[in-house]
Amino acid sequence: MFRVTRRYEFPASHRLHSPKLSENENQRIYGKCNNPYGHGHNYVVEISVRGPIDEATGRAVDPAALDGLVEREILKPLGHSDLNRDAAFQQVVPTTENLAVEIRRRLAVNWSKIFPGAWPKLEKIRIVETPRNIFEIEAT
Repeated sequence: MFRVTRRYEFPASHRLHSPKLSENENQRIYGKCNNPYGHGHNYVVEISVRGPIDEATGRAVDPAALDGLVEREILKPLGHSDLNRDAAFQQVVPTTENLAVEIRRRLAVNWSKIFPGAWPKLEKIRIVETPRNIFEIEAT
């Protein structure tokens, strides 16, 4: 069984602010990330999949198919955007944890259209927000 990880990058901005909290609580919890004008990141997203080697192709995943899925579902809609304006973040704060949940959801919803067989399986999503802030979420 192999794990294959592909790396992608996209810039986006966000403001960490919860309408469920007071202004003081938002400032205390999110600090400079609560700036009313937002701030940006150059996100690095790693998508890990696993599967056996296909005897015909010698690969565990078709990288072009994975790239197309990520481009369509993640990079185009989220790149160069204000995450706070995306429909997915109207009810949740666009933290990187919630971004990882949304990326997992978008990939899972469309996975079987691109990979209709038993393999490969989406395994993990890893997002590097800053050199010190790295987030991982399991696919299941």
